[in-house]
Amino acid sequence: MDPKLFATVFTTVFLAELGDKTQLATLLYASDAKISKWTVFAAAALALVLTSAIGVAGGAVISRYVSEKTLHWVAGIGFIAVGLWTLVKA
Repeated sequence: MDPKLFATVFTTVFLAELGDKTQLATLLYASDAKISKWTVFAAAALALVLTSAIGVAGGAVISRYVSEKTLHWVAGIGFIAVGLWTLVKA
């Protein structure tokens, strides 16, 4: 395992997940006094693990057919488009 890559991916995903819809939904579930906090934690953690696995598998498949440079461009344009759409809708 490459420690530098691990730290980079961990930091990127950790910062991206802070305050997003997933975290807010988890917070809302956990705020219910009648609901087991461990169940909320386990379900949310498993969901994040599975979505990450889908992302890794998808990236592995797509990278066979599309160059890394093209993927960077598509991702960049996608992020800009979502940002602009968010600004327009605000």
